[in-house]
Amino acid sequence: MAKVSIYLNFQGNTEEAFNFYKSVFKTEFVIPIMRMKDVPAQPGMPPMSEKDANSVMHVSLPIVGGTLIMGTDMLESMGHKLVVGNNTTINLEPDTREETDRLFNALSEGGSEIAPMRDEFWGYWGCCLDRFGVRWMFNFSNQS
Repeated sequence: MAKVSIYLNFQGNTEEAFNFYKSVFKTEFVIPIMRMKDVPAQPGMPPMSEKDANSVMHVSLPIVGGTLIMGTDMLESMGHKLVVGNNTTINLEPDTREETDRLFNALSEGGSEIAPMRDEFWGYWGCCLDRFGVRWMFNFSNQS
């Protein structure tokens, strides 16, 4: 079943923020926090500092009404800089790869900061900033 969630970016304090949200909503993480060091190494990927390796790669927490908030630490060492506008993303998880492509193509038309749809280790992924300045992320799970 298709779903929508909200993705939040932080500059190094994702774990602190999500532990706070966990206490507010009185819920538990969907899966344990995934760290940057848990990501399979990619060819040519430079070694990470201990700080970066222990940063949050992904966390997911139910809040209300079936809505999930998810988050990650943006790494300065990778050129990521948190600014208002790139700290919140609407994440769409359509039911089919075709619907994922349709939504991506429509929302990215006239947009910017486009990461084209591509296969990643967790599934089919892409991201764009639409022409109105809203950031959209698209995920179609390999498990679907």
